[in-house]
Amino acid sequence: MRRIILASSSKHRKKLMKQLKISFSCVSPDIDESRKKSEPVSSFVKRLSIEKAEKIAILNKQAIVIGSDEVAVVKNKILGKPITKKNAQKQLRLISGNEVNFKTGLCVIDMLYKKKFSCVVNYKIILRKLTDDIIDSYINKEDILNCAGSIKLEGLAISLVSKAQGNDPTSVIGLPLIKLTEYLTKLGVRVP
Repeated sequence: MRRIILASSSKHRKKLMKQLKISFSCVSPDIDESRKKSEPVSSFVKRLSIEKAEKIAILNKQAIVIGSDEVAVVKNKILGKPITKKNAQKQLRLISGNEVNFKTGLCVIDMLYKKKFSCVVNYKIILRKLTDDIIDSYINKEDILNCAGSIKLEGLAISLVSKAQGNDPTSVIGLPLIKLTEYLTKLGVRVP
């Protein structure tokens, strides 16, 4: 079986990959994740997923490499990882009662056979109105400081949602497994 590398240091993406029950390793791509001036959001996450995969693929030409990147968008504003509780509170106040669009870029590269697949997967949630008490309780009970938009949908954030819409709920966690499985199958990787 070919070596598969996830170009990521994210524990959430690693956990998702384990769901596929295939052997893989993780290598952090360490790229500049800055958005270019006037770059559309979808182009931004797609470019970052490609750059992550390409950086690792160049050094591992025999492997299949997976890159992914995600952002949350509310009212045309990109919300990244909050990093601090104070930023998480600000993000959650902003998204309270609003629609949040998650855009997840995915790229799978096979340098050996010169194949590359990439896309952006969209998923939308609408949050219920959140009080400061609910926000503080959520932040204190859930590890969300490294989650885009302070939303950990696979955890307690599901209790904050009034509606969800999209083709792949795993894309909200940072790695769209439905599309990834399609790409891996095209490259001859058997899943399951």
